[in-house]
Amino acid sequence: MTEGVDLNKDPESIQTIVATDCGSTTTKAILIEKHDGHYRLVNRGEAPTTVEAPFEDVTRGVLNAVAEVEDLTGRQFIRDDKIVYPREGETGTDLYVSTSSAGGGLQMMVAGVVKEMTAESAQRAALGAGAIVMDVIASNDRRQPYQRIRLIRNLRPDMILLSGGIDGGTTTHVAELAELIAAADPRPRLGMAYSLPVIYAGNVDAREIVKDRLDAKSSLTVTENLRPVLERENLQPARLRIQDLFLEHVMKHAPGYSNLLEWTAVPIMPTPAAVGSIMQLIAREEEIDVVGVDIGGATTDVFSVFGEVFNRTVSANLGMSYSVSNVLAEATVPSILRWVPFDVEEADLRNRIKNKMIRPTTIPQALEELMIEQAIAREALRLAFIQHKLLAVGLKGVQQERTISDTFEQTESGATLVNMMDLDILVGSGGVLSHAPRRVQAAFMLIDGFYPEGITQLAVDSIFMMPQLGVLAQVHPKAAMEVFHKDCLIKLGTCVAPVGVSKTGDQCIDITLEMPDGKTEKRSVKFGEMAVIPLDVDAKAKAVINPARKFDVGAGRGKEIHTEIIGGVVGVIIDARGRPLILPTDRGERVRMLTEWNKALDVYPENRESTEV
Repeated sequence: MTEGVDLNKDPESIQTIVATDCGSTTTKAILIEKHDGHYRLVNRGEAPTTVEAPFEDVTRGVLNAVAEVEDLTGRQFIRDDKIVYPREGETGTDLYVSTSSAGGGLQMMVAGVVKEMTAESAQRAALGAGAIVMDVIASNDRRQPYQRIRLIRNLRPDMILLSGGIDGGTTTHVAELAELIAAADPRPRLGMAYSLPVIYAGNVDAREIVKDRLDAKSSLTVTENLRPVLERENLQPARLRIQDLFLEHVMKHAPGYSNLLEWTAVPIMPTPAAVGSIMQLIAREEEIDVVGVDIGGATTDVFSVFGEVFNRTVSANLGMSYSVSNVLAEATVPSILRWVPFDVEEADLRNRIKNKMIRPTTIPQALEELMIEQAIAREALRLAFIQHKLLAVGLKGVQQERTISDTFEQTESGATLVNMMDLDILVGSGGVLSHAPRRVQAAFMLIDGFYPEGITQLAVDSIFMMPQLGVLAQVHPKAAMEVFHKDCLIKLGTCVAPVGVSKTGDQCIDITLEMPDGKTEKRSVKFGEMAVIPLDVDAKAKAVINPARKFDVGAGRGKEIHTEIIGGVVGVIIDARGRPLILPTDRGERVRMLTEWNKALDVYPENRESTEV
């Protein structure tokens, strides 16, 4: 890493920041500058990632992306095929940082004694560090030893995280897992000349046993126990070791990364870990609960911070291009069709989805194609969030018998930490959300994918710069936060969604807004309807929300709320369709209601034959 400005002593002296994100297909560069005491995004560039043949040097893509910023700004940041850092006069930048998921990102396997306890804690640790978890091995996962050994050999992960047992507990099953890994003798995906990194984060009494089994077969690192006692998780030490080893073992063997590591001011972070970093910073600085989602072509990542507890999940089989057929398989055709506001045959839907899979870079060219794509996105978001809630749970087995024989029988799930009534802001990113032709379409997809309850702000990442801001937050939180709020987030508005059900047409909610100009807006919305009240970005309105006796918006059923609501490019969306949301089973009635909701929010042009998308 390059020596530049002393960030601990004088972060305010930084005037220019260049940040890059090396994605699996595209490398993105952003330029941030300080003007009038505040940091703002100045320009951005992008270029194809060059980690694979024929270039096999990730720095070429970085230089090409930064060169595009040079062309747009007339500034020079590159000299002698490298980014000039620290700045020399008018050339270069005061700070350069980067993230990466090139080459498939960080791919891990995790192992633990009990699937519902230590193995799940290991999974949370790996996901929080930015990894894709390829498989979870546990002593009680019902697979034969030879099946587990074959799996480890075939998957060839970048790293293995081994956990198991509370401190002072039994060591037998940890020893068995270590023997399985040793017998598999796995080869790393990148850099065949080095040993596979294995992190042991389990019972301290088993450390010597694990060393005896794995020291000669792997590059073994020992860190603190993930579950030192049943009642407490200790994930951060393992997460930090994962990220360190990602740089030391995985990144250094990827083409060109040794050079890139020399350019940056701080260690390169895995892209998902960087997104998690900015999410945690927002939640901590503003003391709010946050949910974020990044829906891509192959995967969908969901992040949450509730009560200062951070969780991340990656649904590696849910995406909008390469994995779109998996969405169809998991959601089923009827679930996708329920969001399509016109009659479409099942065979037609399947053909459209197959075309998208074999031509993943295409975008909708007609309004009907856009409606179908956004229907698929709703199901991908919904399924990914269900998976997230299943993993973002309280500790399991805590109030049950603590002997290993009893914990092997525990299959009862802990309660999810995700409470949608407590959620303050829902942030979406990824092409289908960030590049939706109308911002209200992004808002509607987020609402239908996550079912927010009560009062929730909605936003999208304008150009997916959260990864760069996440790594920047490690060294300059002020710059990261200012750019996040001013240039990254597009505030869509606020969703007001009463919880409860009733008959269609029954009274659901009355809302009165005292607007910034002193005028008053009143709206009465019946059950089954949707409405929108315009309220400009960052404008605040005093709200009196009065739900009918069957409905709750945060204070209890039928109880009035006085609060302040923040506007956005869409405004205040009143979703009186109820929670849980139940769509009509009759096809004609469902299409009629979808059409009404789209019309109420002006989601699509009224003429479906229009070429406008």
